[in-house]
Order: sequence, then C-alpha cells, then structure tokens
Amino acid sequence: MKLINIGFGSLVSAQRLIAVVSPESAPIKRMTQEARERGILIDATYGRRTKAVLILDNDHLVLSALSPETIAGRLEGEEPRSGEEEP
Repeated sequence: MKLINIGFGSLVSAQRLIAVVSPESAPIKRMTQEARERGILIDATYGRRTKAVLILDNDHLVLSALSPETIAGRLEGEEPRSGEEEP
C-alpha cells in the first residue's frame, strides 16, 4: 500500500484517491459542505488555508493545506523542490 504525505504528517492511501482538486469552484465548495454535514469530511489542514480537496473512492473528502500540484508530484514520486514549503 502506497501512502501519500498530504502535509503535517498526515497520509492518504494512493489506491483510494480518485481526484485532487482546487477548493475554489462552487461545485467543490458544495461537495465540501455536504461532506461536512454527512460527517465524511476529514480536515487535515491543521488550521491553515485549504489548497486542495482530495476525493476518495469511499465518498470521503480530505482537505489539505498543500497545493494540488504538490500532491500530484508526491503521487508521481517526485521529491519536493527547493523553495517549496512543507507545512
């Protein structure tokens, strides 16, 4: 099982990951609010600004303070570039 670091020591199973999206659009904001109401939202931002929403195959949503590009790079096995912050 491959685990992806999504910031602050939080890990998500790569096999369960369907999509990594920006939280800015209205449909994603609605999905996030509905997940919060249904109790299937996992907030892994540790109080920081949400930069990515991870959609899992079991209908859970995970909020991350890392950008979608950073998470995608970690999925592909790339090392963080110098100057790129790790929250």
